[in-house]
Amino acid sequence: MNPVNVLVLTGYGLNCDHETAYGFQVAGGVVSRVHINELIDGEVGLDDFQIMVFGGGFSWADDHGAGVIQAVRFKTTMGDKILEFIDRGNLILGICNGFQTLVNMGLLPALDLDYRRRSVALTYNDCGNFRDDWVTLKINPASPCVFIKGMGRVELPIRHGEGKFYTDGPTVEKLAQNNQIALQYALPDGRLAGGRFPFNPNGSINDIAGICDPTGRVFGLMPHPEAFNHWTNHPDWTRLRETRLRQGGRMGSELTWGIKILKNAVDFIRAQ
Repeated sequence: MNPVNVLVLTGYGLNCDHETAYGFQVAGGVVSRVHINELIDGEVGLDDFQIMVFGGGFSWADDHGAGVIQAVRFKTTMGDKILEFIDRGNLILGICNGFQTLVNMGLLPALDLDYRRRSVALTYNDCGNFRDDWVTLKINPASPCVFIKGMGRVELPIRHGEGKFYTDGPTVEKLAQNNQIALQYALPDGRLAGGRFPFNPNGSINDIAGICDPTGRVFGLMPHPEAFNHWTNHPDWTRLRETRLRQGGRMGSELTWGIKILKNAVDFIRAQ
């Protein structure tokens, strides 16, 4: 079986690389943590990888806006190489700050497969402060996004100050028509949050928490799947464990929702 090689970016304020690398290892990938400069200088090449991850953190301290400087740095030095990486059928995942970077680069939503034009934004939370919480997410089963296949309602942690998804009406309509809206913030019972705080923690229009490109191979989301890599990460894990025991089951006998998202990516590449 050929290995699925995963590149996890690190450097300049990114701080979720160890969690992300661990999560992909649990999911079955062969992971390399690569400093941004190693890619830009050519010490490490994209040709050796099938999955590229723009992880969470505060790249360049979010100076000039979250993910802005990282987006400019990559687009001006490696823009064409990243487009070639996508054209070869590979996967790109952007988590939180990584999602902000992909949006600023134009890699998402890539309407009409135009990966150079920026058409959406991730801006300051409506609540006016940084949010560190857990959210319920409704998954769009019709989405082409390979990362969420076979999944329903999930819970994941968030930690961001600029997570509000914003764009114009026609763009939202097109995203919905294309089923590129992969994740939406929801109430605990699975119904859409309808903009209600704190279930929608940032005021995102249409409760949008994550989108993909038209192929489903480029995916960005504000919640952190890598931060739910073990059931004890969940704030209610003791209650969940007891409930499972009383039902005759055992806590931790299956993968967490976060790891399932990463495993879907590994499995997709392995099946090619």
